[in-house]
Amino acid sequence: MAPTHHRPELLVITGTTASGKSALALKIAQQFNGEIIAADSWTVYKGFDIGTSKPTITQQKAVKHHLIDVRQATDGFNAPLFQQMAERAIKNIQKRGKLPILVGGTGLYIDSVLYDFGFLPSVNSDERAKFNAMSLPELLEIAQIQNIDLTDIDIRNKRRIIRAIEAKGQKPTKKALRPNSLIIGLNPEPGELKLRIQQRTDRMLAAGLETEVRELSSRYGWEAEPMKGIGYREWREYFEGSQSLEDTKSRIVSATNNLAKRQRTWFKRSPDIQWFSSADAAYKAISAVLNT
Repeated sequence: MAPTHHRPELLVITGTTASGKSALALKIAQQFNGEIIAADSWTVYKGFDIGTSKPTITQQKAVKHHLIDVRQATDGFNAPLFQQMAERAIKNIQKRGKLPILVGGTGLYIDSVLYDFGFLPSVNSDERAKFNAMSLPELLEIAQIQNIDLTDIDIRNKRRIIRAIEAKGQKPTKKALRPNSLIIGLNPEPGELKLRIQQRTDRMLAAGLETEVRELSSRYGWEAEPMKGIGYREWREYFEGSQSLEDTKSRIVSATNNLAKRQRTWFKRSPDIQWFSSADAAYKAISAVLNT
């Protein structure tokens, strides 16, 4: 690890799903007077506990957690909203003299805070439907009339043309890395990670995941946003009688492994993450910096 001359004002622990991020963050927070901000697109939803590997009530009592259980399943959530809420939490934690620890595997959420993303404005659903109904030549004509710069945009991609029109030519922005940030990544060996994913899925099932999903699907229906998450969407065919429990479990494991691959692809683009293959090695490195 490169030498650090200042105690970080923000610690980030990221990496693939099931890599041990949460346990490491909890240990660091308890030792170094920290509070945890969850950078996860699913644990924000109330009631979605087992399938999201949400920190337990005991863990949340041991260390204060932020951005968990902040939305109902019918509310929806997105990166700009996360960014706003995370920034408020960071300032609040720092104001109280504690260390904010941003933890999770949702890369866009983490990067939105680390690089102060400037997101494009939200759009009206009726306007989006109108554009979707148009042909590509019609959309290109609108862009030309409105003098929208399509440089660096694939003009064969209808969705991107629509987004450019909706944003009136604005492009998302990304600033330099947030100062005084220490970014740690956990990256277990592929074989170990697959085993961890298998074991975690087994624990979820033993903890009552089937009952949780049955109750939530009955309450919200399968089209609610968090019902589309891994650990939930795979149960639909099982409840409808066209899939076995073993097949359901296999689908969850497979989807989780595929998620880990996508997360690796996202994170490997960042030169600012310091990677460790084990939580123990990461803990020693973080401790060395925080003890300075």
